[in-house]
Amino acid sequence: MKYVLVTGGVVSGLGKGITASSVGVLLQSCGLRVTCIKIDPYLNYDAGTISPYEHGEVFVLDDGSEVDLDLGNYERFLDITLTRDNNITYGKIQQYVMEKERKGDYLGETVQIVPHITDTIREWIERVAMIPVDGKEGPPDVCVIELGGTIGDNESRPFTEALSQLSYKVGPDNFCLIHVTLVPVLSVVGEQKTKPTQHSIRDLRSLRLTPNIIACRSTKVLEENVKAKLSRLCYLPIQNIFSLYDVHNIWHIPLMLKDQKAHEAISKVLNLSGIAKEPSLGRWASMAEISDNLNVPVRIAIVGKYTDLSDSYLSVLKALFHASVAIRKKLVVDMVPSCDLENNTKKEDSRAYEAAWKLLKDADGVLLPGGFGDRGMEGMILAAKYSRENNIPFLGICLGMQIAVIEFARSLLCLPDANSTEFKPETKHPCIIFMPEGSTTHMGGTMRLGSRRAYFHVKDSKSARLYGNKEFVDERHRHRYEVNPDIVASLEKAGLSFAAKDETGERMEIVEVPGHPFFIGAQFHPEYKSRPGKVSPLFLGLIAASCGELEAVLNPVSIHQDNQTMVLGKKARLGPKNWF
Repeated sequence: MKYVLVTGGVVSGLGKGITASSVGVLLQSCGLRVTCIKIDPYLNYDAGTISPYEHGEVFVLDDGSEVDLDLGNYERFLDITLTRDNNITYGKIQQYVMEKERKGDYLGETVQIVPHITDTIREWIERVAMIPVDGKEGPPDVCVIELGGTIGDNESRPFTEALSQLSYKVGPDNFCLIHVTLVPVLSVVGEQKTKPTQHSIRDLRSLRLTPNIIACRSTKVLEENVKAKLSRLCYLPIQNIFSLYDVHNIWHIPLMLKDQKAHEAISKVLNLSGIAKEPSLGRWASMAEISDNLNVPVRIAIVGKYTDLSDSYLSVLKALFHASVAIRKKLVVDMVPSCDLENNTKKEDSRAYEAAWKLLKDADGVLLPGGFGDRGMEGMILAAKYSRENNIPFLGICLGMQIAVIEFARSLLCLPDANSTEFKPETKHPCIIFMPEGSTTHMGGTMRLGSRRAYFHVKDSKSARLYGNKEFVDERHRHRYEVNPDIVASLEKAGLSFAAKDETGERMEIVEVPGHPFFIGAQFHPEYKSRPGKVSPLFLGLIAASCGELEAVLNPVSIHQDNQTMVLGKKARLGPKNWF
């Protein structure tokens, strides 16, 4: 097994996850099978209970694990399916070790960070690295490991020690360390400064980790004299120092690495000559070229609770982007704080209220994403009502679907008190209720999580047609509240259609408003399975409807998607440059 470790220095947020994903794409294009592991040094068992403002979105895998958002990057870039063990946290390691201690596995020993914690980390990595994630048999060729945080963080010490031991155990031909660092430009002097990188490399070596490659993040292309200086002072060949400058589209990062021959540097370190082929990124380049040349805009308003941080809705944004490129439109996203749509904001901050409503009314389509808690809930209901009454294409995800049901009950069933017991436990008309199997005492990992099957009950519904008229679909879930089964008949009588349900027929999965140009809510999270070239059908429908092209998607026999073509309507967009 070959290992590529990606670490970060100087500051956090440099894009280690995108770098690791791009390295994986580059290695895949060389004919190698790749898996990924993300290490998060925090004490939480997983990301499930962390606020989106604290750590970005929570990404959900097929097996129901709630993980770091970088695993979403890995899955999207590499088109692989990961598991809970591909995300290592200190909380998981500590729990594993303490359970062994309680069982007596360490009987007689004093349990310590070294060797017990570090051995567990190393053994965990070696075990997970051998598990295939691409649907093929046999172990992968390369495991890309990303160490979260910044080199020098106290909480990372057990992991850096374990990784140092791993590098020694597997040998230099099987371990390549890529250090992502910052090369800032001070506006006063206007030159790229190397001192932060020098200090970061020194800190890395003090932890017995020797970098093989430096990936320099900067606003502009790294100057050759700066590369030469880093080569001289960090003791690395100049051809092993790469410039990762700012780009408007992260799909360019694998191409940027290829152009700088990063595959040759990695191949030399890992002794891959004779194994790795010349990289073939033609389709990836076509994808980037298509997205760069889009100029007809489609404007989508995301009305949610966590709009101050775009990473809170990272997978939603990526799924929208995938769909907009497939429809050949330039995506424009407006983040609308749901609180700002409410009457309280009108009284307290009229400018924010007017700005929010203007964004909503200017949108071609509206998306209500997932979330928890009652803050901004009334604003989301107003957005759903506006979309339904004004024939604006609408997609509600998880909480967004529940909001759509509440709004419909209030408006069409004339139940002004209709609500969710999550927001108003004493409501007289509970449209959304706590699931019977949910836990009322524990939060972490107690929701309805992971891949679940939804069966279509309305065969000619827009959602069924978008999914290719399948009998059922498997999508990823993350919720603890559901549509109240007792109110379903009344809602259907009033005109709401529950197009898909679970295997029991009691749990609502997809809701639609028949006669509306496009008004769909899904209890699951379709964004988690969206990939470049494998667009989520519901996101494709939203973008197509927002552009007035939904009929071209729905009416043909099917939408044919693979790695070469995509046929929309009667026009077949073919050829290597149109591989969506």
